[in-house]
Amino acid sequence: MQTNSIIELSRSAYQKNIDFLNQLFGKKRILSSVVKGNAYGHGIPEFVTIASECGVNHFSVFDVEEARQVQAVVQNKATILIMGFVHEDDLEWIIEHDIEFFVFDKKRLTNASKAAKKLKKKAIVHIEVETGMNRTGFEKNELKSVISILKKDKEYLSFKGLCTHYAGAESIANYYRVESQIKRFEEIYQYLCKEELKPEILHSACSAASIMFPKTRMNLVRIGIMQYGLWPSQEVFVAYLNSKKVKIDPLHRVIAWKTAVMDVKKVKMGDFIGYGTSFMAKKNMKIAVIPIGYAHGYSRSLSNHGRVLIHGQRCMVVGVVTMNMIAVDITEIENIKKDDEVVLIGNQKELSISIASFSDYSNQLNYELLTRISKRIPRKIID
Repeated sequence: MQTNSIIELSRSAYQKNIDFLNQLFGKKRILSSVVKGNAYGHGIPEFVTIASECGVNHFSVFDVEEARQVQAVVQNKATILIMGFVHEDDLEWIIEHDIEFFVFDKKRLTNASKAAKKLKKKAIVHIEVETGMNRTGFEKNELKSVISILKKDKEYLSFKGLCTHYAGAESIANYYRVESQIKRFEEIYQYLCKEELKPEILHSACSAASIMFPKTRMNLVRIGIMQYGLWPSQEVFVAYLNSKKVKIDPLHRVIAWKTAVMDVKKVKMGDFIGYGTSFMAKKNMKIAVIPIGYAHGYSRSLSNHGRVLIHGQRCMVVGVVTMNMIAVDITEIENIKKDDEVVLIGNQKELSISIASFSDYSNQLNYELLTRISKRIPRKIID
């Protein structure tokens, strides 16, 4: 585990986000906390601990490894749903622990039935259908064979959910594409009902769809980025503000990323800083060396652009972001010394470094930045 920096997770910020989301969606609708990608960089063990303490009892993950991490925290006291990769060898563990999972190909369905028969216990499946994303999901013309298997093996297969995923709900540019997907999903649902196969729950909404297309909320919403205090896009944020006629952002950022000054040194005018010649001092300068680099998730594209906070002031990254270090300009700030706090994401005095600001400087999506933060950096839960 690295000790060069720390990730802080605010329990109170998360509770505010969950309270807001529950109020927005209604308590009867299941809110599934999406914790794929190491809980969007927040750390699955720590984040799931917070979420459980805040009343969340449904978690969605990408694969079995993530499901195991969640299971280690919740200990059968919450529902876990695997949305992506499942190896055949893991099916027995999944079924034994009542883990629910997406099925989007016939082989997985038949293998699940075989494993369930062996264990004499039902596999809990969510049938994913293709509506226009063109990624995973059964095409409508494949459903006859799916229906046949579900009916034939109903003793071993519990048809828990019908689901899909929307292609670009975060942008109004995709409006007609998403509307078309919604229509196809409804048609497939009606088709299954006519075949006397009615799932317990319907779900299709991610964070963006839940705001931009409220009718997609159905029985369950799979909420990722919003629970962490961030919006899927500025369009989604503006759509929410306009729909509610409010001007205040109801979300609170859960994560803060902090480190400390490793060294302070002077640089003469005309000298280059760091590798190559990307930054030349145009005057005598003073720099602080920070023990963070692209190996920790601080993108190399932030070279000569990134910002950090030291002593409550913004300091610009100068020179190339290297594997383990960056240099920042502290020429105009007095009395900076080794071990002084450096904020990479979060607040210091009156200023803040937002996750959105990284997009401005690096062309990174907030999702990308967060999931690239090294898993080896310790996560600390704070109030």
